[in-house]
Amino acid sequence: MSGDLDSSTTNAFTIYIPLLYEGTVVHRPTVGIMIGQGLYKVLPTANYAESDEEWKFPPGSIVECVVETRDGKQVLLAKRHASMS
Repeated sequence: MSGDLDSSTTNAFTIYIPLLYEGTVVHRPTVGIMIGQGLYKVLPTANYAESDEEWKFPPGSIVECVVETRDGKQVLLAKRHASMS
């Protein structure tokens, strides 16, 4: 499994957030803190600027992620807002 998914000493993982209004499919890598099985809290990138790009799930969101293979690597892709009921 890729280093993006190996987090043995912390609950922080690289997750990929879909961007909106880019004209093509684009995902922004950022950090997510695992809070449950498949659930992550989205953190901003160091240079996050809401005015530059619109994330489908902005920082602070709780999202469900799935593992997908991209360019031969397994990555965590944010798919939907999590229901915390």
